[in-house]
Amino acid sequence: MSRLFDCSQDSDLLTGMRLARAAVRKGELVVIPTDTVYGVAADAFSPAAVQKLLDAKGRTRQSPPPVLVPGIATLEALAAEIPDAVRTLVDAFWPGGLTIVLPAQPSLAWDLGDTDGTVAVRMPDNRIALELLEETGPLAVSSANLTGKPAATTAQEAMDMLGDSVDVYLDGGTSESTASTIVDATALVAPGGTVTILREGAITRSQLRDVLGDLLDDPAAVDGVSTA
Repeated sequence: MSRLFDCSQDSDLLTGMRLARAAVRKGELVVIPTDTVYGVAADAFSPAAVQKLLDAKGRTRQSPPPVLVPGIATLEALAAEIPDAVRTLVDAFWPGGLTIVLPAQPSLAWDLGDTDGTVAVRMPDNRIALELLEETGPLAVSSANLTGKPAATTAQEAMDMLGDSVDVYLDGGTSESTASTIVDATALVAPGGTVTILREGAITRSQLRDVLGDLLDDPAAVDGVSTA
């Protein structure tokens, strides 16, 4: 049976974090607060857990979840190459509401779905999420909602939608209602490549333009993208 923990209470925070770590290690799902919207999380290196995540949301392998990381060192382990412009983005917007799509390390023993050899990575600006990530390593995380429903901004909203498909709900209060901005930086590995906005969210096009200049391409809307 699912349990919800009020992380504003020290006793609940300690117990909730302990049980969340245990749930991730067992291949179960947890809901976590982030600096954007609430996310439902699974061990990124457990194909069965990632499939549970997709099933809980009513999604297919054609909608692979992004990966939350605790810092740049983990990004370096997951991405095949990190162009200088991406490091500039990370310096400017991490931790924060920017998800970056890059070519994935081909040797990684994981299965996030139909990723076409890429990985979408973000470092959240939330102490609860970061503490859990430091303990568990990279987590596959998508917005804590059923496909087609609004993203949850409270743990209770997430629980109302996802129910017992999730083991542990960590309640970190009301989150922001704007999801992360997603950019595709895979083209930067080739000469003349640019960064494309897949979805504009917490980080605006203007902010990205200020950092990237002419390396920012025109944004392109992508249907069906839902991430924390």
